[in-house]
Amino acid sequence: MNFIFFSPHFPKNSAEFCYHLQAQGATVLGIGDIEYTHLEDKLKASLTEYYKVNDLEDYEEILRAVGFFTHKYGKIDRFESLNEYWLELDAQIRTDFNIYGTKTDFVYNLKQKSKMKEFFHKSGVSTVQFSTGTTRESVEAFIQTTGFPLVVKPDLGSGASMTYKINNLEELDHFFTTKPADIAFIIEEFIDGIILTYDGLVDINGEVRFAVSHRFENSVMDVVNNNDHLSYYCLKDISPEVESAGRGILKAFEIKERFFHIELFKSNKDGRIIALEVNMRPPGAWMTDAINFTYDVNIYKEWASMIVHNEVGGPYEGKYYTGYASRKQHKHYTHSHEDILHTFGPQIVNYNEIEEVFSRAMGNSAYQFRSGQLEEVRNIVNYVQQEEG
Repeated sequence: MNFIFFSPHFPKNSAEFCYHLQAQGATVLGIGDIEYTHLEDKLKASLTEYYKVNDLEDYEEILRAVGFFTHKYGKIDRFESLNEYWLELDAQIRTDFNIYGTKTDFVYNLKQKSKMKEFFHKSGVSTVQFSTGTTRESVEAFIQTTGFPLVVKPDLGSGASMTYKINNLEELDHFFTTKPADIAFIIEEFIDGIILTYDGLVDINGEVRFAVSHRFENSVMDVVNNNDHLSYYCLKDISPEVESAGRGILKAFEIKERFFHIELFKSNKDGRIIALEVNMRPPGAWMTDAINFTYDVNIYKEWASMIVHNEVGGPYEGKYYTGYASRKQHKHYTHSHEDILHTFGPQIVNYNEIEEVFSRAMGNSAYQFRSGQLEEVRNIVNYVQQEEG
């Protein structure tokens, strides 16, 4: 298999995917915008060849790179970045070179939030009511139906960037008078609830080969807008309602041979599972590693084995709850890093600084820790994030 990995140096865990592809027998070819000498040693060892471009946004440069690899190695079997930001470019290259995978005729169904809703309806899973109205007047009927609060977000985009809670007419008017004219927004009803995810691997036949669920009890939108802490838990079991909704959504989208990350609300009001959005990539915020810690598995290896051989090990059982707790540089904490390691050393499985581009949502640094008891993991989150005063 000839596999081109686009931007293999960023984010950092891309090197793990490349390493395991190579270990499974694939010829891994990299296209990136940093000098080869600056790549991590593990990534260098994983790549058969690396092609440096000046600008990852320059499509003509990327075309020449893929053309070069095709001439030298023969037909390219896969082109992938595993990154939401490059979803359209990935699809365009696959279309232009007739490479297996999502093409340009379908990619916006996976990227545009308003288009996702059609597939949620097809799946039979409830979804968030929304409006794509571009003027204050055009959303009046929608507001009369839903009331406040509302949530506004870009129709195209990932994460919680430019996502805001609108509490009243004054805030709504302010949004419409100040919003960027070149960005299409959607307006959604506000759901009071927690986010539960359905994450995993679906094979080339559309069969789910591995699945896991994460629980977010604080809003990522609020974390970003308030520059606050993020925490979440990787669960050792998937609730039947999340499993059913997730499988129904995958079937509606007819997703094949991909990582998937599906976000669902569980309403505090009535307990309903409500589809929020789909992301056909590995989950972010270190959740890929949380899967490994929870299941004692190497999900990077399992993905690579599925891509190259259509084989996934298991079945695997969840053994732990894995927590994530971020810290922000501008906050002052009761407990030092040394206090945390001294108090919870056996439970701590990961600590690291976070790339600046991700820090608004993920924190400037973060801890991961695991326990057989969810309550203990919650206690560690509280300890890590307890502020002075």
